[in-house]
Parts: sequence; C-alpha cells; structure tokens
Amino acid sequence: MQLFFTENTENEFTLPSEESKHITKVLRKKEGDKINFTDGKGNLIIAEITTSDVRKTRVRVVEKISEEKQHNYYLHIAIAPTKNMDRFEWFLEKATEIGIDEITPIICDRSERKIVKKERCNRILLSAMKQSLKFHLPKLNEGISFKDFIKQDFEGSKYIAYCEEGEKTELRKKGKKERTLILIGPEGDFSPPEIEIALENEFKSVGLGNSRLRTETAGIVAVHTINIK
Repeated sequence: MQLFFTENTENEFTLPSEESKHITKVLRKKEGDKINFTDGKGNLIIAEITTSDVRKTRVRVVEKISEEKQHNYYLHIAIAPTKNMDRFEWFLEKATEIGIDEITPIICDRSERKIVKKERCNRILLSAMKQSLKFHLPKLNEGISFKDFIKQDFEGSKYIAYCEEGEKTELRKKGKKERTLILIGPEGDFSPPEIEIALENEFKSVGLGNSRLRTETAGIVAVHTINIK
C-alpha cells in the first residue's frame, strides 16, 4: 500500500505538484484509480483520481475509515537535540516507525545544540509515518529548557535515564503503563543538579542496559523497550 498525507478536509481537493508528479509519472496512476491518504489523526482516506495531471492532480474522497493506533500506550520522549542534527533526525524517523506519540526537544545544561528547526523535523516525522504505514502523526513540541519542562504536569509514569552512578531500575523491568514520559539527556549527560531536580519532581531513575549509549540510541532503546512490553 502506498500512503500519502493530506490536511484537506474537503470532499474534493488538488494535490501539490510534487505529489501530482509522483502519482502520475512514477506510480502511473490515471483517472479512476484509487489513492490512499491519511490526515495523521488516525484516518485512512480513500480517494479517486478525477483529473490526472502532472502538476495538479485532483481527487475525490470516496471513503474515510477510522484506524486504531498501532500501539496500545502513550509515549512522550523529552530528549536533548544532538550536536549532529542528522543523529537527531534519525531518532525522529526510527521512533516514529516503532511507535511514539509525542516528542519534546529539551535544552539542558550540557546541550551543544539549542535550536531545532521544527518544520524540517516535522517533515521527517511525516515521511516516516507514511513509510511505515501509520495513521497517527507524532506531536513535535517546541524546544524548551529542561528547568521549564520539568515543571509541567504529566499524568502517568515519569522516568529519567542518565549515565551517572546511582540507584536505578532497568526500564524493561518497569510495569507497562498507558502513559509514560521518559527524559533522555545530551551527549554530556544530565548535570547532577538536573538529575536532582527531576527526582524532586517525582521522576524515577531508570537504566537502559549495560552499555553507554549515544543520545539518539538511548532514545530508540527507550521507545523500543516500551513498545515490546
């Protein structure tokens, strides 16, 4: 199945030129053929091509199906953006493929990157959603300082993963919860004051295995661990 994305809510709409070209030239679709779309909100939208045009293909919606989310939990990862943006984008792509609901870039004491281009990151999420045939687009929040983020309310289990020595329980041994928030720090790890603040705000210390992991790898291990529980 080929899956496309649309934010259009009309019964008939025109596709952007890039998608029009892909559908007509690469997929060789013609008038009367069906195309599958999602709005990223859990809906499969089946539309019929009414006008096949390399620049302005037009379609008409024939069916709209509400699809269940493909994972039975709500996972929010708050993660420090990596210095190498390619690594952070890799995390966004793979986390979407595995199953994640919300992502917040957090700026920490030891963060080497403090700016994230949200528009580009959303394109990565969108592409990964379509490629993995999912119908729910993860929510990407604006970047926020660790100290401001930690004060926000969250209903569910709250964990912080860090490298420093301390009493921790492996994430894989934690009971599966419907709603989970996990903090992942920067390349230099969370600072001791940040760890202390998190614990004071009812975050529990967790480990992600015996290896020292890169930020983006730690993020993926956390997503995968929750997914397979």
